[in-house]
Amino acid sequence: MSHRLFRLVCAASILLNLFLLGAALGGAAWLRAGHGMIGAGAIRVAGTTLPPDARRAFRGTLRTARAEMRAQADAGQAARAEAAALLRAPRLDTARLAAALARVRAADYAIRAHLEARAIAFAATLPADQRARLADGLERRRARAFARAASDRP
Repeated sequence: MSHRLFRLVCAASILLNLFLLGAALGGAAWLRAGHGMIGAGAIRVAGTTLPPDARRAFRGTLRTARAEMRAQADAGQAARAEAAALLRAPRLDTARLAAALARVRAADYAIRAHLEARAIAFAATLPADQRARLADGLERRRARAFARAASDRP
């Protein structure tokens, strides 16, 4: 390997390592600032208070429940895309837009209801102390969301 190629490989390696270090530090700062998991619902976040083995089982239960509702989620996404297309149209068809948004809402509600039912069934298998930890996680999530909403007000 020539000296020039060696220096180029070392420089690329250093840049890659700096990029990865920046990503790790940025992610840690994001979590430390209280942003939490992106896209995670209150139930999933509440499960982070469980012991590791129960946490894994809980996440697996929620993952299975989401997979069971995949068709419903796809229907909701299609309805969202339709609503967006209707909003972009030169003439707004309010009746079709309302119907598309109603399908989005129905899909979201059905998915949430299914996830909650599976979480309830899982919680029924937990001992009282772990159910208390799950309750603490739900309350902590609600308190953080309330504090965030209060700080966003003008």
